[in-house]
Amino acid sequence: MPAVDRVVGKHVYGSLYDIPRDIAGDEDYLRSLVLDAVKASGATLLDLRSWRVPGPKGGVSVIAVVLESHIALHTWVEYNYATLDVYTCGDHTDPWKAWNVIVSGLKPKYYTVHFSDRSQLPGTVHRLGDE
Repeated sequence: MPAVDRVVGKHVYGSLYDIPRDIAGDEDYLRSLVLDAVKASGATLLDLRSWRVPGPKGGVSVIAVVLESHIALHTWVEYNYATLDVYTCGDHTDPWKAWNVIVSGLKPKYYTVHFSDRSQLPGTVHRLGDE
């Protein structure tokens, strides 16, 4: 039987709490951490952008656009908090490896994590009106 062409999408996302302030506000460190995560996941980096978020709450955002989708990290220094979103497509990528690299590097006291299978597989698509 011939191989079926399909989309394989894996999405890992969550929130990280009680991150050390010096880590949450260090743009260079966070960029390096996201680059390490891209490599660990097996994804192909297309672009990496980062910026400091102005204002009293402060923070840093780092976005890696990968051929297979993206990694987005946002920190809030004032709250010692971050959100992380890792979405990759393809059998050759592993978003859990990227997630683990970043969580390890951010050193939260605790975190939440969610997984969504975003693959396009037979039987997973619903048509309007078929509820």
